[in-house]
Amino acid sequence: MDITVEELKERIDKGEKFNFLDVREEYEFDEQNLGAKLIPLGELPDRLDEIEAWKEEEVIVHCRSGARSGKAKAFLTAQGYANVRNVLGGILAYNELD
Repeated sequence: MDITVEELKERIDKGEKFNFLDVREEYEFDEQNLGAKLIPLGELPDRLDEIEAWKEEEVIVHCRSGARSGKAKAFLTAQGYANVRNVLGGILAYNELD
């Protein structure tokens, strides 16, 4: 099940700790980040060891619009990650909240 930007913002505002992955490029991350771990989508297959501990836990993935994070969700699910959630609309939708 995916996650809305409203739900994500609520969890961030509460200071909740969760496994949060940003699959945008570094230059996008440098412009704005929400506190997620950055692993660009193209590097994800080679950097799975960095998030191996998240395999049985909830993982929330975001990107600019939701497209790359959707691909990351499909890839991680295929790799055996049990609970991957895509941020619907990505950071663009998140920025519309304010």
